[in-house]
Amino acid sequence: MTDQSVVLQDVRQGMIPAHIYNDKEIFDLEKERLFSRSWLFVAHESEVPETGDYVVRRVLEDSFIISRDEMGEIRALFNMCLHRGMQVCRAEMGNASHFRCPYHGWSYRNDGRIVGLPFHQEAFGGEEGFRKKGQTLLPAPSLGIYNGLIFISMDPDAQPLEDFLGDFKFYLDYYTKQSTDGIELRGPQRWRIKANWKIGAENFAGDMYHTPQTHTSVVEIGLFREPKAEKRKDGTTYWAGNGGGTTYKLPEGSLEDRLRYVGYPDDMIERMKEQWSQQQLDVIGKDGFMISAASLFPNMSFVHNWPRVEEDSDEVLPFISIRQWQPISENETEVLSWFAVDKNASEEYKALSYKAYLMCFGSGGMFEQDDVENWVSLTNTAAGSMARRLLLNGRMGLLENGGNVVEPLTPEQYSGPGSTRVGYSEYNQRELLLRWADHLERPARAAAQLHVGVDPVSAAPAACATETAPHTAAAVPAMMSQEA
Repeated sequence: MTDQSVVLQDVRQGMIPAHIYNDKEIFDLEKERLFSRSWLFVAHESEVPETGDYVVRRVLEDSFIISRDEMGEIRALFNMCLHRGMQVCRAEMGNASHFRCPYHGWSYRNDGRIVGLPFHQEAFGGEEGFRKKGQTLLPAPSLGIYNGLIFISMDPDAQPLEDFLGDFKFYLDYYTKQSTDGIELRGPQRWRIKANWKIGAENFAGDMYHTPQTHTSVVEIGLFREPKAEKRKDGTTYWAGNGGGTTYKLPEGSLEDRLRYVGYPDDMIERMKEQWSQQQLDVIGKDGFMISAASLFPNMSFVHNWPRVEEDSDEVLPFISIRQWQPISENETEVLSWFAVDKNASEEYKALSYKAYLMCFGSGGMFEQDDVENWVSLTNTAAGSMARRLLLNGRMGLLENGGNVVEPLTPEQYSGPGSTRVGYSEYNQRELLLRWADHLERPARAAAQLHVGVDPVSAAPAACATETAPHTAAAVPAMMSQEA
C-alpha cells in the first residue's frame, strides 16, 4: 500500500486531497484501521423491545444479530455458525428463542449458546471431540449502550463508550431523551448512493454553508417559516467530544415560547423541562439556539428540523432522524435512516412528525434529493487523475496565519460544552477529518484467532506436526464460556 503520510499531513492542515473521496487504497486503510476499532451504531433498544426480538445489522462485511435474550439482555452476536460458517439468521428482523443454521442444523439460543448439534456423539465423539458445553456464537468484541443507542466496536480493548462520546452526550440527549422513556424508532429505510461515506458525515457535522445554495428551492416553496435559507448563518456550529453539529438561532422569547416556535406541544415541553439539565435548557431558553444536524464520528448522523406539514397552515412540526453512512466501497454508501420520536408523544404527534420526516429526509425527501446530487458528483470527480493534483480548501473560518475569522463563544454567550462559533465555518469538518487521520496513521493490531470447541494445542493432528510450526501467535483459548 502507498505511504499515505503526505495525504494525512495535508488533511491536518485543512487542505484535503480530493482523491480521498474515491480511492480504493484509502478505503482499504479505513477498513483496516478505522472501522476495526471505532464505536459504531448498530441499533436502538426500541427495535428489540421484547424477549426474543432481534434485528440483523452489518459492520462493513460483518453481519451481527442484535437480540434481546430470555433474560432481557441485549446481545450482539456474529452471524456465523461455529461449524462451517453459514449465516445462522437470514431474516432481517423477527422474534426467536433459537437460531438454527440451515446448513447442518446446529442451533443456538438467542444469547448465543449452542444447544443443538446433530449426531454429536456419532460424528464428533461427544464432548471428547467437540466441547459443546459453554460454546457460543462469537460476541461482538465490545458492546455499549447510551440512551438506548446500541454500539459495538471490533476492538476488544475499546475505551468505554461514554468516554468515547465525551461531551457529545450533552447533545445526544436532545435527540434521544425528551422524556423518561426515551425514544422509539421506525425504520430503517435503506438505500444506496454512489457516493463516498465521509461526505454525508461531514455534511451533517457542520455544513451550514451549503444550505442557501443547495436547498434554496425548499425554502422558496414555503416548507419552512423562515423566508431565507441565509438565516442559517445566525446559528452556531459546535464540536464536543467525538461529535459536533449545528444550531438555528431562535427568536426572542421564553424557553416555552422557543420550543413552541419549533412546533412542540405543551405536554412534550413539560417532559423536556423535567428531563434535561438546566444547562441543556439554557442553550434553548437563555442563549436562543436550537440543535439541528449533527454527526458522531465516524459515520452516525442526526437531524432535527421543523417544516410545515399541512397546506394553508403556518404551523410547523418537528422531526428527528438518525442515520448511518454504511460504507460499501470507496464510491458507494448504504444509507440507513430511522425516524425517531419521543415514546410518550401522542399518536397524532407521531403521525405528523413522521410525515415531516418523510417529506424532508426520507428516501424520497426534498433535502435528500438535493444533497445526493452533490455527493455523487463529488465522488465521481474525485476518481480522475486531475483530482490527485488538487488540494481542496477546507479551511473556512481560518485566516491564512491560522487565526480565527470568528472567535468561539464564551460560557456567558453559550451554555453548552465544546467549541462553539456563530456563522459559517468548517471547524467541525476539520475535527472529523483529524480523527480520521489519527486512525489511519495508527497501524491496526492483529486480531486474535479463536479455536472453537477444542484445545488448540491438542487438536493439531500428529501427522502435521513436522510440516509446519504450531500456529500460536494469534491463538487464544476456546470461545467465551457460559454455563448453561
